[in-house]
Amino acid sequence: MFSDRARIQVRAGRGGDGGLSFRREKYVPKGGPDGGDGGRGGDVVAVADPALRDLSAFRSRRRFAAGRGGNGRGTRKHGADGETIELSLPVGTQIRDTDDVLVADLASPEARVLLASGGLGGRGNARFATPTRQAPRFSEVGLPGEELELELHLKLLADAALAGLPNAGKSSLLRRISNAKPKVAEYPFTTIAPVLGTVDGPDGRQLTVADVPGLIEGASEGTGLGHEFLAHLERARLLVHVIDVSEDDAEERFRTIDSELAQYGAGLDERPQLVVLNKLDLVSASPRFDVVDERVIGVFRISCATGVGIDDVKRGLFTHCPDAPPAAEAEPALPEFLEYRPQPARQRFRIYRTDRGFRVVGTPPEGEELEHALRAAGVRKGSEVEIGDEVLEWE
Repeated sequence: MFSDRARIQVRAGRGGDGGLSFRREKYVPKGGPDGGDGGRGGDVVAVADPALRDLSAFRSRRRFAAGRGGNGRGTRKHGADGETIELSLPVGTQIRDTDDVLVADLASPEARVLLASGGLGGRGNARFATPTRQAPRFSEVGLPGEELELELHLKLLADAALAGLPNAGKSSLLRRISNAKPKVAEYPFTTIAPVLGTVDGPDGRQLTVADVPGLIEGASEGTGLGHEFLAHLERARLLVHVIDVSEDDAEERFRTIDSELAQYGAGLDERPQLVVLNKLDLVSASPRFDVVDERVIGVFRISCATGVGIDDVKRGLFTHCPDAPPAAEAEPALPEFLEYRPQPARQRFRIYRTDRGFRVVGTPPEGEELEHALRAAGVRKGSEVEIGDEVLEWE
């Protein structure tokens, strides 16, 4: 089943703890501190994979966690960095946070974006040695990685998209002009998910055409699955308006769908359109279409059942489809403005591992947040926890 929406949770890896160790060798009775630093936690990265077509892989798995950094050890051995995980997403996926703010738009193949950064590793006790503190008996605990809940929205990338009312013959047209094999039947709403097909031109060119499920009146307001279906038209450079002429109200059907495109916005009412009058085999005379609109750059009368006019439509697609925008240059010019996103505030406290337990330095939070931080640091029943001038025993 085609899936164009998903909600996931991502968690970057926690940094490794710094090592708390002292040099112990024969004939070196007072070896100094030699605890290494902890490794950095792994990141969570999204990558646009052109081989993927939808988000169905995220229906069964919704939680993703990167690897934890390794702990520092004696003889100044640093912990290994945690394993970074890559989420493969189809090209055209938009990533939004829970406030519906756009985090990333994977509009080009192999595009990469960092979703969550791994936590820094803690410093080992060797880093705290000074001339006046030659045997520090504490080391830092690694910081937690970022944790986010994200919404994935897939908007198909197609050169042209078929639009129209249910049972207008969009799927039949796509089968005729492309290599796609969508389901076709003599009843409305046969197509329940978008389908992509590739149209081959006589000169070797190719175009991708999307068949979007039929729209109904009120789609722009979310009636039925209107918002989800209309979203797949946003990236198309050309709209192909398919109309069933057997009902003898072609112009009214055109205005119904055109009104929904205008109310939805996103520039859909400004796109160039080809009008395809389908089911010519069911009428006795050539249907009229007297709508005068500068956006309508071609009108074709066809029959998907008999094949009449299909070649004309294919030629029209290659003639009228606007060229794709040029690829971004390797060194883009300075943008007109920069979007500033404040970074999360630095943690107001740090947790140190001591030879007797743990020490909290800075301004610790209260209640469950501190308890969660200590549990993540590895506190156990009976551990000694120093907070300011207080020394507590963890229960």
